[in-house]
Amino acid sequence: MITAIVFVQADVARIPEVAEQIAALDGVSEVYSVTGEIDLVALVRVRTHEAVADVVADRLNKVDGVLNTETHIAFRTFSKHDLEAAFALGAED
Repeated sequence: MITAIVFVQADVARIPEVAEQIAALDGVSEVYSVTGEIDLVALVRVRTHEAVADVVADRLNKVDGVLNTETHIAFRTFSKHDLEAAFALGAED
């Protein structure tokens, strides 16, 4: 599974509508509205790099109100859950 993190700059007056349209796209698992220089962060989870291109370049970028995107591909996943499991090896309940 490939995870892409997409930073989205959107038309400020349309952020909720843009977020909903992006969230409805196949391959998009989550969309967050955030503070800072970007307006939204979308998580894309797909099986191939070609599918990333399909979701981001062919569909997400064409959502009305999307002004700019920046896409990052994740190499590894680290989560609190994974770290707790690793440190809990051999620990008694």
